[in-house]
Amino acid sequence: MKISNLPKTSRPRERFLELGPNSLSDAELFALILRTGNKNENIIEISNKLLSIYSLEELQNCSLIELQKIKGIGEAKAMQLSSMFELFKRMQNQFKEKIKISSAKQVFELFKNKLKDKKQEHFYILLLDTKNKVIKQEKISSGILDASIVHPREIFNPAIKNSSSRIILVHNHPSGDPTPSKEDLEITKNLIQAGELLGIEILDHIIIGENTFWSYIEN
Repeated sequence: MKISNLPKTSRPRERFLELGPNSLSDAELFALILRTGNKNENIIEISNKLLSIYSLEELQNCSLIELQKIKGIGEAKAMQLSSMFELFKRMQNQFKEKIKISSAKQVFELFKNKLKDKKQEHFYILLLDTKNKVIKQEKISSGILDASIVHPREIFNPAIKNSSSRIILVHNHPSGDPTPSKEDLEITKNLIQAGELLGIEILDHIIIGENTFWSYIEN
């Protein structure tokens, strides 16, 4: 039976508008997202079939190929489902307890796997709140560092946008030796001075090497 032939009290869209999303079953919520069925099954029936095969937890880990094995779920619908669950995962990550930074070693542990074996220098900033909890990691540049690339504008724009009052500079040395170059030290001093003018404190500059690191503050 087509959705349009169902009584209004049984149609997901009408029930949503009248009673809100809490009144709908899982299958009805899927029906609203996937929208259309086929000539043999309406979308509620396809959604019920989907949920009879996989739990919600299993569905969020299904590949596009696995989803398309279910009759009535083509590539487009499989992509819709995968996109929905990906957004859900990202939302969950945002609400995880924020990491509080209390040492240079902690920053090293946070970045060592990300920057391990990189053939180029990668420059990141770690955005922190007033309690030194991580708001966000922001990649600024890739390639040989110089003052024209790591410009105060590129560094402090993300901090201002994310209301970050403190930041930590992080970059890697592909050679494995974290000893700072003259350019590294000059860039750090210039950025600290710019941060003072803007009221955004640079807590440290961490250089990641092979299984070791260098900290501007500690040195």
